[in-house]
Amino acid sequence: MKLWLFSNTVPALLACSVLGAQSSPDELLLKDWQPDSQLAAERTDIRKPKFPVIDIHNHLGDLQKTKEYLAEMDKAGVWKVVSLDARSAGNFFEEHIRVSHAVSKERFLLFFRPDFGRIDEPDFGETEAQRLEQAVRMGARGLKISKSLGLMHKDRTGTIIPVDDPRIDPIWAKCGELGIPVMIHVSDPKAFFTPIDSRNERIDALGLRPNWSFYGDDFPSKEAILEQRNRVFARHPETTFIGAHFGNLPEDLQQVANWLEVYPNFYVDIDARMGELGRQPYTTRRFMIRYQDRILFGTDTAPNAESYRVYYRFLETDDEYFDPNPAHPYQGRWMVYGLYLPDEVLEKIYNKNALKILGMRKGSQ
Repeated sequence: MKLWLFSNTVPALLACSVLGAQSSPDELLLKDWQPDSQLAAERTDIRKPKFPVIDIHNHLGDLQKTKEYLAEMDKAGVWKVVSLDARSAGNFFEEHIRVSHAVSKERFLLFFRPDFGRIDEPDFGETEAQRLEQAVRMGARGLKISKSLGLMHKDRTGTIIPVDDPRIDPIWAKCGELGIPVMIHVSDPKAFFTPIDSRNERIDALGLRPNWSFYGDDFPSKEAILEQRNRVFARHPETTFIGAHFGNLPEDLQQVANWLEVYPNFYVDIDARMGELGRQPYTTRRFMIRYQDRILFGTDTAPNAESYRVYYRFLETDDEYFDPNPAHPYQGRWMVYGLYLPDEVLEKIYNKNALKILGMRKGSQ
């Protein structure tokens, strides 16, 4: 897909004035439009966070890089990182736990990921719950649900498996029994569920990654998927759920606040949504102060010191108009603003809330 900033009807004089010395082509591709800001804005360089960091949302499945990840964590002042890649399929969770814990059992935490490809098997939920329990005995500390549930996974009838499918109930219940959290990512940014046209604010990302579009009759609506998820929250009040990507609705913080009020077992993390949160800094700051006990730090970006430092700048400073994309790609074409959160709130988001949730595990020290 070619995305044009200017149409064929733009006069040549205007095109040339915008393109500067370029005389050909006479149209600028949106992907090539990377303007230099002329704003004289302050830049605060934060090398280490004010408090030790627990990154509750990451993917460390490339096991050959485990030592590299630890080195980057040390550079950036990151205490612990949760990998959400301990997959049930192929028993990968066993290798992931073994390799990661051989490097550092304290620094790397693993969340088990169910295999929904087996959902048509008799007693799927009970069997997968037993595998989860086995993983926890080996050292896993939580469960991860990816956006494929509710969007892409199908059973033998060809039907997309809803998030609240009763066949999954034994797994949710087992998490409550074991006292481990569920990191749940369902749906995606609102723009990914709307037409890919001139009004779509993520059209550049969708042009590069068209498989991220879930618009059309082949997919449930975003609203329907979130309603399925919320029914699970209500049905399993003893299980703790962490809504990835700021509850999967950072575009509407009032709605996320409503969910936090209704479901006391629901938390959110900030991973990969700095672009959404940072373009509404006043609302986000008020939200984070009000719900400071329900928000966790996460990145969704393989450990990299410079990426972490963008997050620190976002949370700790009042810097204006800076690019969030170094922390995570495809954050939108807009700039963000720092939140300068109070120290009490920062410490909770950086580590205290995660420690509380991780400490709920039965038999934990």
